[in-house]
Amino acid sequence: MVYFGVININENGKTMGSVDIWRSLLTKELFCEEKRLGIEEIVDYIGMPKIDKDKKWAVAISRARKGHLRWRLVKMIKDGKLAFTDADDKPIEVIVKDFKIADPEWWSFLVEENVNRNMEVADGPKK
Repeated sequence: MVYFGVININENGKTMGSVDIWRSLLTKELFCEEKRLGIEEIVDYIGMPKIDKDKKWAVAISRARKGHLRWRLVKMIKDGKLAFTDADDKPIEVIVKDFKIADPEWWSFLVEENVNRNMEVADGPKK
């Protein structure tokens, strides 16, 4: 397991948090962990977070919220309804098409396509 990179989550040029990314040397699988500014709690599991083979790591961003609580690291499905909790642990359900959220209140991007980038989320997804 090696450290693979980071994605900085920015809003109007200010960093709100990041996603740390590790990769298995043997399987090339990605493992991710969110780091949110202002949150000092540690996770309640030991080891690298697991993800099913048919899912991909993604960042879901609320269009309505502002600040460090507007985004969440999720295990994205290819198509269908995705259920997750927002940063306040409120249940959210969105429609997903081809590993992207298709919802008026949320949008997303895949981790694997944005390693070692600064992602500006204030204006929504880049077309």
